[in-house]
Amino acid sequence: MSITTILSQLSQGMIISVEIFVLTLLFSLPLGLIVSFGRMSKNKILQQIVKIYIAIMRGTPLMLQLMAIYFAPYYLFGLKITTQYRFTAVIIAFSINYAAYFAEIYRGGIESMPIGQYEAAKILGYNKGQTFFKIILPQVIKRILPSITNETITLVKDTSLAMVISVAEMFTIAQRISARETSMFPLVIAGIFYFIFNYIVAFIMEFIEKKYRYYEG
Repeated sequence: MSITTILSQLSQGMIISVEIFVLTLLFSLPLGLIVSFGRMSKNKILQQIVKIYIAIMRGTPLMLQLMAIYFAPYYLFGLKITTQYRFTAVIIAFSINYAAYFAEIYRGGIESMPIGQYEAAKILGYNKGQTFFKIILPQVIKRILPSITNETITLVKDTSLAMVISVAEMFTIAQRISARETSMFPLVIAGIFYFIFNYIVAFIMEFIEKKYRYYEG
């Protein structure tokens, strides 16, 4: 098999990996913020429910969660599992898993804000919503960006776990080609792709961090 053919097949898997990455961030980042509100809620019942959810998501393997989400419709409702549902199950599992991690990152950032910020906003006539979204959240984002960056880089590598429910992302395709051709070369190329992917993500996150530097001090 020529290198051109290998690259062509791997690029198809790379598109799937990028889709998993982008969709997971698209859903998990806002969901994580919502979950963090529940975690900090004064309602003790809601707070405990969210704490249990976070504990389960962070305390069990993502691989197990993928399988649970994928097979749940069949075992709970007797529904037939379709091939199309595989990708949906991946996005659901990844999103609720990463939302739990992002929720704790958000919570740490929000709770680290000085009370004086809220008091100053109140004096200026801001309501609670305006205070949070216009004053608190931008500063929180600046503080949590390094932690968010670490999680996004981990997400790039975690996309390979989609193979558990037979979603053909890049690493899965590389394994198949490697086994068929009895060569490590496809896996090496896949490793290079992951490195480039991570480098691009790190570059973008660093650019965003620079944009938020005006909140320092």
